[in-house]
Amino acid sequence: MTDDRFSLLLPYYAGDRAEFLRDAFRTSVDEQTRPPNEVVMVRDGPVGDDLNDAVADLAQASTVPLRHIELDVNDGLANALTVGLDTCAHEIVARMDADDLSFPERFARQLDLLSPGLDLVGSGLVEFHGDLRQTMRKRVPPTGAGIRDYARFRSPFNHPTVVYRRAAVRAAGGYLPMGQMEDYWLWVRMLDAGARTDNIVEPLLGYRVDSGAYARRGGVRQLQAEFQLQRGMRRIGFTNRRQFARNLAIRGTYRLAPTGLRRRSYRMLTRRAAPAGSD
Repeated sequence: MTDDRFSLLLPYYAGDRAEFLRDAFRTSVDEQTRPPNEVVMVRDGPVGDDLNDAVADLAQASTVPLRHIELDVNDGLANALTVGLDTCAHEIVARMDADDLSFPERFARQLDLLSPGLDLVGSGLVEFHGDLRQTMRKRVPPTGAGIRDYARFRSPFNHPTVVYRRAAVRAAGGYLPMGQMEDYWLWVRMLDAGARTDNIVEPLLGYRVDSGAYARRGGVRQLQAEFQLQRGMRRIGFTNRRQFARNLAIRGTYRLAPTGLRRRSYRMLTRRAAPAGSD
């Protein structure tokens, strides 16, 4: 019999807001048609009283077991997720950010795909600012070989939406620091290692964005992280020299573009499929 029990991995840090964390927990546990069998929350460094109080309230009222890991130092998302994965009791792990909203059928639909033998299932999402009445849909690539081709140019999975097998993550080397692109680097290595993946095209998550979201996607630090990512993809043979040069030219320009232009470019690209990248 297939064991489809799963852990929900939810890290948070001082920059998160207590009310958003409560909503993320509520929509990912209480309102799910297929709730997780446990929740693992990882505090990435010290936080204020409002977040401490929110977590205490959630732990007391939770209808599923909740494990709370407290890290003394804010060492970044890659480290928090690694610690969280080691703590999860179940092989199947669902990701969730502390300010997003899961739609009620999310886990039920993803587990239906994952259980027959896949290693990772992601989904589409809608970006929203304020409430879900004003949204922008972010597409995901087609299934099968299309995911690998897509990944040569853009991240093939929306990180907060994924449900995966911990063994497949570990087989690829786990989360490694890479600016804000540690997830993209993990997906590339998982695909290169032969992970079986799929996407549900329909949005199953609301991704909260604020006024500074597009500014954080650019700048010199993100350009440096972009170069490291592209160099890593070329080093393992995931991209060829032509793809490496193309990616640096296009994605590097995006990182250095003015915020307004970056916003327009991002919205245009998320509404259509990226180049297949098989040249």
